[in-house]
Amino acid sequence: MGQKVNPNGFRIGITHSWPSTWFAKGKKFRELFLQDVLIRRYINSRMKDAGICQIDIDRNKKVTVVIHTSKPGVIIGKQGAAIEELRKDLERRFTGSFEVNIQEIRSPDTEPMVIAETIVGQIERRMPYRRAAKMAMEKAMQAGALGIKIGVSGRLNGAEIARSDSFKNGNVPLQTLRANIVLATKHAVTSYGTIGVQVWVYKGMVFKKVQQMQSSALSSKSES
Repeated sequence: MGQKVNPNGFRIGITHSWPSTWFAKGKKFRELFLQDVLIRRYINSRMKDAGICQIDIDRNKKVTVVIHTSKPGVIIGKQGAAIEELRKDLERRFTGSFEVNIQEIRSPDTEPMVIAETIVGQIERRMPYRRAAKMAMEKAMQAGALGIKIGVSGRLNGAEIARSDSFKNGNVPLQTLRANIVLATKHAVTSYGTIGVQVWVYKGMVFKKVQQMQSSALSSKSES
């Protein structure tokens, strides 16, 4: 089961939290859900080289967009000009009041989305995929990751027949719910076809959040 279920969704409410925090009913839910998808697509396509790992969306009186990035300077721009322009564009495209916040990622070498983007960029520049994957794994382990697994599939190195290959370093306990494992998926568009890259990173066990979840569940049962 651990090989087939997406570890991000599998651990929501245990080690991971929801990337969108709001509530709606009926048609309103469908509209806001679709808008969240389009907001994320727009920001990712507009800032491809900004090292964006995650985009959190919170809806209250304003729509607050929190961008987790390894290159905050690229998004903010000179004296905040780029981030202000992004905010105005979001308001123009999606109608409403927007607020854009930036959260810097301290160790980008252990972030699966940044690792996947690096591998994709190297594959698109015709670097051998094995070399790109092994370099990324080495950097991640040196930066403090406890385990990393990389899967690559497609017409690898331009071969006639598509195949898949995987690399692993350290420990990646996919079935342990309290294990903080994050998955990222990216696609390298090459002249000989699209190559898929998946990266799993294990950052250690999480006990505090699990205990908090269990205690809150027990208190809600006792109240009922």
